[in-house]
Amino acid sequence: MNAQNKNDNAANRKSYVGLIYNKGEAEIKNQYLYAPGYSSKTSIPYPELHRNGDLHIHDLDAYGLTYNCLTFDVLNAFPYTKFEGLPVETIIVGVFDWIKEVFAKMGNEQSGGMAFANFDIDFAQIFTKLGVDYKENEKLFAACMRSLVLWCNNIHTRMGQTSYYVTFNIGLGTGDFERFLTACLLDSFYNAGELVYKPNIVFKIHKGVNRFPEDKNYDLLQKSLLCTAKKMIPTYLLCDCESDKDTDPYKLSIMGCRTRVVDDVFGKEGAIGRGNIDNISINLPRLALEAVKSKGTAFLEFEHKLTDMCYKVSTILIDRYQKTLNADINLFPTNCEYKFWCEDMKKAGLAETLKHGTLSIGFIGLSETVEILTGKKFWKDDDAYKLALSIVKMMRDYVDSLRDNLHLNFSLLATSGELISGRFVELDKKYYDSPVLNKNYYTNSFHVDVDSKLSAYEKLKLEGPFHKYANGGCISYVELAEAPFGNAEGLDELVEVAVESGVHYLGFNFPKDVCKKCGSAGTFDVCPECGSEEITRIRRVSGYLEIQDFFTSGKMNESKNRKAN
Repeated sequence: MNAQNKNDNAANRKSYVGLIYNKGEAEIKNQYLYAPGYSSKTSIPYPELHRNGDLHIHDLDAYGLTYNCLTFDVLNAFPYTKFEGLPVETIIVGVFDWIKEVFAKMGNEQSGGMAFANFDIDFAQIFTKLGVDYKENEKLFAACMRSLVLWCNNIHTRMGQTSYYVTFNIGLGTGDFERFLTACLLDSFYNAGELVYKPNIVFKIHKGVNRFPEDKNYDLLQKSLLCTAKKMIPTYLLCDCESDKDTDPYKLSIMGCRTRVVDDVFGKEGAIGRGNIDNISINLPRLALEAVKSKGTAFLEFEHKLTDMCYKVSTILIDRYQKTLNADINLFPTNCEYKFWCEDMKKAGLAETLKHGTLSIGFIGLSETVEILTGKKFWKDDDAYKLALSIVKMMRDYVDSLRDNLHLNFSLLATSGELISGRFVELDKKYYDSPVLNKNYYTNSFHVDVDSKLSAYEKLKLEGPFHKYANGGCISYVELAEAPFGNAEGLDELVEVAVESGVHYLGFNFPKDVCKKCGSAGTFDVCPECGSEEITRIRRVSGYLEIQDFFTSGKMNESKNRKAN
């Protein structure tokens, strides 16, 4: 059996502890999915919908025990006293060790991504307050930053098998120390080796800071683009796009592969100290397949089914949220110690803290859905495109009505669908016969088909309008035929197209192959340097990079079908 068919998550690697965890995880999921009847403590609403593939409850094993992801409020309770009186060199090493320690601990207190909203700005402030001058310690900073990058890339100790979903948002710090940390992180990642593809680094682009040649940090944007041209990272948070232009860019953050938080109905501004509580993804093509079998008008039937499914998803989200509010506070020792949420969890309690988080309705397979309903690709036909937009707007309107009526932070998430891209198709094949099932995967969220061969310009123009609706997180990719080594100017032009198209979060993809024998990198089946056919293939699995051999079955099929834009 191939490696990719053994994993539900491409970031997993085998271990004894991981095997034990997987057995326990499966047992917990079964308890929820096969409970004899709903009760407020021991089961979930509508378990059959998950079992049958109508929807997918992400991180089901964490149901009622913890939240999903978080952007740390790192300045809220940083432990300065731990470093008092220590030599400067010890302080520098100690702070970087503290970051690793926090990732390791927090990775086991929550189920999803961890982020710094302004890594450069925050840690420049921390080091300055500790009396550290970077100018006298540049080599040590470089060594520590390299160690941090390699730790994020190589460690798979979360749950005994998984790497940590870590995101460093950077780019807006214009002070000397801040600019140094940005450059140091980019250089460390760029030079760390061809098989280093983590952590996720997000460069925040904003006019007046780094977007244009006259901006102080434009040179750092160019450095970032050159790094992307070699390694596909950083990705780009476009703070001047339509959906983000009125938000303080310093308070924006990407968590994990794409998650963002919406405006807080409880008054906290921005992403810092806030996260996602839980998310559930809807199998949109399933609803379309059922709608076209009905006797009525297909789209009206689809609309009715989608509204009903959104209601059921919201019911599960609320049940999970309420159960999580009653979780054991002792499961969150690091949160309580460092106050990473916008509330002091230990003093305020879980209810007052987690109310600032989001509850997300997600979706996958919009392209296939429109094709089932109309017989057309939405990126080829104007009427089909309008239908695609109306479907996503319909979901966003429903989400907004939940927010207004229930006074909770509901959001719409454009799901990446690593596992469900294949799982949903496998289940749908049992009940339906449709050409859209033949490729064995569903397309991410609202993306155009990966084999569309649209130009990068056309793809961004088509996908951009969807971003304003997916306020719980989304991303658009441009697929390139090969690495654009040294071509920062070309990527910069596409960044501008993306901003003007309404894209919120942007990534650049290209096939990256690394020879296992000599380490050469490029795009090849046989190494041009030594002739070896033993190749490691690095691809973007959903929102993060991974080795293709560990992809889930759906993502493996998708990866093989991708064509350049």
